[in-house]
Amino acid sequence: MSETIKLAAEPRERAGKGAARSARRSGFVPGVIYGDGKEPVLINVERIMFNRLLRDPHFQTHLYDVEVGGASHHVMARDVQLDPVMDVPIHVDFMRVTDRTEVTLEVPVRFDNEHASPGLKRGGVLNIVRHEIEANVPANAIPDFIEVDLAGTDLGDSIHISAVTLPKNVKPTITDRDFTIAT
Repeated sequence: MSETIKLAAEPRERAGKGAARSARRSGFVPGVIYGDGKEPVLINVERIMFNRLLRDPHFQTHLYDVEVGGASHHVMARDVQLDPVMDVPIHVDFMRVTDRTEVTLEVPVRFDNEHASPGLKRGGVLNIVRHEIEANVPANAIPDFIEVDLAGTDLGDSIHISAVTLPKNVKPTITDRDFTIAT
């Protein structure tokens, strides 16, 4: 499970295009915190800090404690809008999460024990069909990755979701078939 990252933000008084443009000119990324039956909170996040977080491959699977005006909001990033020309963030949406919140997200797949695979030792190639698995996960127990053990796999073998031990409370969204992860 990933750790919670602290993030400082400033409250934003106004909504709309003009206020967002003003925030961007001042070196901030405008955003909003919503969910859990509470009022939305308009925020500005420092652009340099946010760009550092955005480069993390697990950006949308980490939990954040956003500090805004003395209050702390336990959130996860749900959407980031990027400028189509410059490819810089122009807005971010954070969703409040609680112990009972369940989210659907892509969990990365990690392949271990390649050295223990007879098929790979004999010159076989690992063909990864799914780099990520879409799953329903409790927000407080998001795994960093799903581990697939390659020990004992031989040429021509396929690894299906039924052969993978999923972390507790992680349920794949595809339930109607035994889909392939790698061959």
